Amino acid sequence: MRAVKTTFLVLLLCVVSWVPATAQSGRQVPPEADIIVAITEIIQSQDRLPLPLERIRPALAAHYLRDGARVFWVGTGRMTPFLQRLADAADDGLNPADYPIDALIDLRDSLEPDDAETAAATELYFAAFLVSYATDLKIGRTTPQKVDPRLFRNRRTVDVLRILNDLAASGDPIAFLAGFESQNPHYQALKRMLVLYRAMAESVEWPAIPAGDNIEPGGKDPRVRQIRERLILTGDHPGGVEGDVYDASTALAMKSFQTRHGLEAKGLIGKQTILALNVPPAERARQIMLNMERWRWMPENLGEHHFMVNLAAFDMREIENDDLVDRMDVVVGAVATQTPEFSDDLEYVEINPTWTVPYSIATKEMLPKLRRNPYAYSGDFEIFANGKLSSWGGIDWNAYGPGKFPFTFRQKPGPKNALGKVKFMLPNPHNIYLHDTPAKDKFLATTRAFSHGCIRLSRPMDLAYRLVGEIAGWPKPRIDAAFASGKTTRVSLPQLIPVHLVYATAFEGDGGTLEFRPDIYGRDRKLDAALAGRPSS
Repeated sequence: MRAVKTTFLVLLLCVVSWVPATAQSGRQVPPEADIIVAITEIIQSQDRLPLPLERIRPALAAHYLRDGARVFWVGTGRMTPFLQRLADAADDGLNPADYPIDALIDLRDSLEPDDAETAAATELYFAAFLVSYATDLKIGRTTPQKVDPRLFRNRRTVDVLRILNDLAASGDPIAFLAGFESQNPHYQALKRMLVLYRAMAESVEWPAIPAGDNIEPGGKDPRVRQIRERLILTGDHPGGVEGDVYDASTALAMKSFQTRHGLEAKGLIGKQTILALNVPPAERARQIMLNMERWRWMPENLGEHHFMVNLAAFDMREIENDDLVDRMDVVVGAVATQTPEFSDDLEYVEINPTWTVPYSIATKEMLPKLRRNPYAYSGDFEIFANGKLSSWGGIDWNAYGPGKFPFTFRQKPGPKNALGKVKFMLPNPHNIYLHDTPAKDKFLATTRAFSHGCIRLSRPMDLAYRLVGEIAGWPKPRIDAAFASGKTTRVSLPQLIPVHLVYATAFEGDGGTLEFRPDIYGRDRKLDAALAGRPSS
């Protein structure tokens, strides 16, 4: 066992680099029966095994000892193709440096016909890292809430024993791994994008475009040549134009670029546009990889009919049978009051809703005004003290504050109601829902992070008539009458509709365009740090 322990130690130390695998054709290995005996000794040892084996030890024992599995890796020619797959992990949006490729190569190349212990260790380690890679492909490398407490995604699990048994039945580790990749169209689109940007990073120079004055269409600036060349590389400009004049074709290409990057698409070349143009392909490739990791957290089945709110893109899409039914702009939480990521079900629509003011808003924003004017909100709000309807008079607001505040404020339905004319409820512990708003001017902004966390919709009435009319079956006159009554009316939906709140800073846009968005919440930065094992701040 001493030689096996030494092999384990070497493997643990060799985890940071990799070289292309070289096939070892014709190498003799111990008899299978001897390898199984050595595997049994390792697994049944009283010693704690190195982490890669210890964490799946019960599954290894069940697979090789209880179920009598045959040797899968040693002497079968399967190790080298798997090593190449690990070396090519970047194609899957993973990092080859996260896998001990050099150490696995050394194990493969150290096999001798009279050394069953090393052969057994090799068999177990290849099995362990196949499980590791399959798991990373299937559910991601990170635990969402360890990355950011606002990521309310439960880490999914895998059945390790089933992986080992199914692998043995498959016989081909490469074909087997293909079944662990997400078939979600969002993930697959990102994988296609990754190929393009990794190729661009390896083959194209990307010198920084200097900062300077704004450039308007029709203007002249020596940077226009470089900007035009950059737009050709990004696929926004067809080429065929030269010179320092910011011509119409380049302005049109610039609007395309700005749209794809979430910038104000008026063709004006300012500071934010130059910054976006200067992001190198390698950084965009990394951004794509981060977003692939996020999609691994998501359920494989998003629902035949579902809503997708992209917090980073400030939009919501309704999808039915893989077709885009509708798209609308949204306002999301401000940086200080970020909207969390989670999935839940839309259950009912509330026409002419009341608004129960969150505790934080009541104590931080409304209380200071009430101290100056005790009747500041008496016209539109009801007040409840310890759960009972109360009166605005006779309260010494200076006696209350955060931690000592037995009051609840509820805004009545009406034109000033913060939720507008309708809200869409997906009951959840985060108190997040979709709603109308009287603050329509916020939708004129390109970056729409203004709310206290809930999602404001740009066309809520269209959604209300679709859900209440087409899905709940109400005729239009009945819906009109409900809105006109001014009274709160709840309409339950006949079936639950999944709503997914995601943070996608890289995605496939309409018509197959490649789109990127700024990291407004800093979640790309945190995820990048988590994947690299660094502190996020």
